Amino acid sequence: MSRHWIGDTLASDGLEAEFNGLSVPLEHSFELDDVAKFQLRGSLMLKTGREPSVSLNQNQLSEEDRTKLKEVAAVDGLYRIRVPRVFLQADKQTEWQTEGHLTAFVRACAMVESHLSDVITLHTDVSGYLIGVSIVTLPGACRGIEVEDEVDLEVFNTTLSIMAPVNAPGPETALFIQRMEQEFEKKGKNPQEQKSFFAKYWMYIVPLVLFLMMSGAQDQSGGGGGGGGNGGGR
Repeated sequence: MSRHWIGDTLASDGLEAEFNGLSVPLEHSFELDDVAKFQLRGSLMLKTGREPSVSLNQNQLSEEDRTKLKEVAAVDGLYRIRVPRVFLQADKQTEWQTEGHLTAFVRACAMVESHLSDVITLHTDVSGYLIGVSIVTLPGACRGIEVEDEVDLEVFNTTLSIMAPVNAPGPETALFIQRMEQEFEKKGKNPQEQKSFFAKYWMYIVPLVLFLMMSGAQDQSGGGGGGGGNGGGR
């Protein structure tokens, strides 16, 4: 199971807005030679704590970047994003130390055809570390639609969220063992042994019982006939 927190996105010409929380860069790369060269796309503002939240302040694409993105899309190249792997903890809101980066990608043509509409999800573990990032576009597939030059590819339309796991209630092991012991005590040891003995030797026990029953019936029949004859003699 997991918990989902949806964040806000803000578009501006710079990253001068102030937020109370942890600020980490969001970078992107889209190159014709498919060699990643990351540059700043925006800044993630992470409010840490028991229920973290996230906001995104993004730069607009320059005319040069818009042209390059279309060129990369035309050759079916990739659009990549990355964020630093950081620890979301309340006592580290004002500083962070990177422990590598988390990367995700989509096809550049999907970014162009969606008019820069994407969904970015940050995944954390139970201790608060960022362990993954994912990106999808809306719509999510390249349909081969030619995007006109006048289409606005300047401003990102991003939905941002944090997905954290939720601890499921663990089994009450001690209570379970206690109940099992009580059940065994109720059944008792001998009935269980008797059941096992009968299950093992029933093919011998049943014919023996039938034989004894038939023998007893014959004895009773013979005894009754003799009594009748004696009575007739009188």
